[in-house]
Amino acid sequence: MSNVEVRRVGQHDFVATNDRGASVRVGRKGAEGAFTPVELLLAAAAGCAVVTAETLITRRVGEGLVARADDVRPEGAHELDAVPVTLDYDVSALDDEQRAALEAAVRRAIDQLCTVSRTLAKAPPTPLVLP
Repeated sequence: MSNVEVRRVGQHDFVATNDRGASVRVGRKGAEGAFTPVELLLAAAAGCAVVTAETLITRRVGEGLVARADDVRPEGAHELDAVPVTLDYDVSALDDEQRAALEAAVRRAIDQLCTVSRTLAKAPPTPLVLP
């Protein structure tokens, strides 16, 4: 099990660090050089999908794999309506049957193995612990 610690380093400025020493700046919308918490959620969703599907895709089509997750919510809302994830890679060298097989394999892998998208679909409780 891993954990992430988010420490305040200045006004509206935070650093998230994991057990392995990696870090990322976290801040409010518009903060230069920082991710917002929602952007981190989007990065987690896209990152989980691309990490899960990487070998399946690159083995068949090579490099050039990109993942994107979009913030879907009404302006000013404080809740996402959806977190659509798009994987982009070149399938021009594949015939229709190969494309369909690759798509099925990628969808199956992400549905079965991507912890982030599976967790978002389940919407587990997120208890807040205070001192």
